[in-house]
Amino acid sequence: MDQSILFSVFLIFTGAAVLATAALYARQSVIVAYILLGMAIGPSALGLVRDVTLLQDLAHVGIVFLLFLLGLNLHPQDLWNMFRKATVVTLISSALFAVLGAATSWIFGYSTTEAIVIGAAMMFSSTIIGLKLLPSTVLHHQHTGEIIISVLLLQDLVAIVIMLVLHNVANSGDGWQHATVMSLALPGILLFAFGFSRFVLTRLLARFDTIQEYIFLLAIGWCLGMAELAEALGLSPEIGAFIAGISVATEPISRFIAERLKPLRDFFLIVFFFSLGAAFDLSAMQQVFVPAAILAAIALLVKPLVFKRLWVWEGESPGVSAEIGARLGQISEFSLLIAVLATRSDVISMQASYLIQLATLITFIVSSYYIVLRYPTPIAISDRLRRD
Repeated sequence: MDQSILFSVFLIFTGAAVLATAALYARQSVIVAYILLGMAIGPSALGLVRDVTLLQDLAHVGIVFLLFLLGLNLHPQDLWNMFRKATVVTLISSALFAVLGAATSWIFGYSTTEAIVIGAAMMFSSTIIGLKLLPSTVLHHQHTGEIIISVLLLQDLVAIVIMLVLHNVANSGDGWQHATVMSLALPGILLFAFGFSRFVLTRLLARFDTIQEYIFLLAIGWCLGMAELAEALGLSPEIGAFIAGISVATEPISRFIAERLKPLRDFFLIVFFFSLGAAFDLSAMQQVFVPAAILAAIALLVKPLVFKRLWVWEGESPGVSAEIGARLGQISEFSLLIAVLATRSDVISMQASYLIQLATLITFIVSSYYIVLRYPTPIAISDRLRRD
């Protein structure tokens, strides 16, 4: 018998409320509580929640809203200046961690192809961890946020290229068509977004800015519409949502929109962290634990040092550079998607996929725990570190 979505949502949020309460009393990260809840009641443990695929689809909406809200808080000119600095940092760090990941997995007996894919998965940092735990209302962290979002977006572009390659492996007949569409998609969607925002959205917002319900609906429609358009063009929905945000970032009402959408974003992000834990197959943990722990250690210990050195080299202060490194010191949810696509395309084995999944999960738990205890975040346990 199929499980109702209502029952699944009941289990997620009731269980999350209980575990989050325990986590706060124990001065632990609530994100860790969400992941552990998913592992406990997901299909590979108690099995109370069985349809993880549906939950993952719901969770993806949270990532889309997160990128939209971040776009609302970034001025396009500031972002462009940061992109120029972040390109060198992103390319050097990505190449280094691809080599480290590939070499580590090759030593443990994985094939050359599998080692390349595992190395590619190591290149990226988590958009969710990096940005959900970043305050947006403090001037210092607005600058830090600009740096982090520029690195993450450039990483996303690299991830899209890798996913395109994997897609072409599975569908070799239409590779050139996809490559052509991809080369035109990004500039095309940027022109459309800023043109539509200037000549349509701006006028609608100015005319009906006193009707809050309409502003709320218009913002959601614009965000999700751009996400769908980006996906249709071969880009990621996250990039479409981010472009939707920055296209209206200069409007005075953008702050109001951001505040209104935060609770909706948080709802879906709780589902995201739960589904991350629920989707992991606990029975596969023994087979891949040692190499996964080593890959996770590389991400948790080496990534922060590399990003710190690179950003000091780019002229940022040591303190800001160290914080950026810590906030980017994990593997990405894009790595999970790469693992799934590579498995479906028969490029890697299920064991290699589980290796990527476990390493990513470890870094999510440890990195979020460290950031919440060490740096200002919206969900910090101590009043001194809590910043919205």
